Amino acid sequence: MPALQRIIQKVVDRDYYLSSHAEEELFEDGFDRYDLEHAILKGRIEKKMDADLRGTRFRIEGPAPDGRVLHAICRFKQDGDLIVITVYERR
Repeated sequence: MPALQRIIQKVVDRDYYLSSHAEEELFEDGFDRYDLEHAILKGRIEKKMDADLRGTRFRIEGPAPDGRVLHAICRFKQDGDLIVITVYERR
């Protein structure tokens, strides 16, 4: 299954983790979990970063319901869990 489909399925199932850093950044930029989930479900993998020993990171770019564009950086951990590392508004 392609990475984006796996990520979307984790979000649909609400089977993902939000790092404390991502949570802080999410709220600092005026977003909430609904905005994050909407952006991932409607978004695309904008960049794949595979130089990290901890695993490939994906930058998802997608729209929040209010039209702002959100970036979410996430990765699959060794056990298959999805973690959202950080979130920010694309400027």
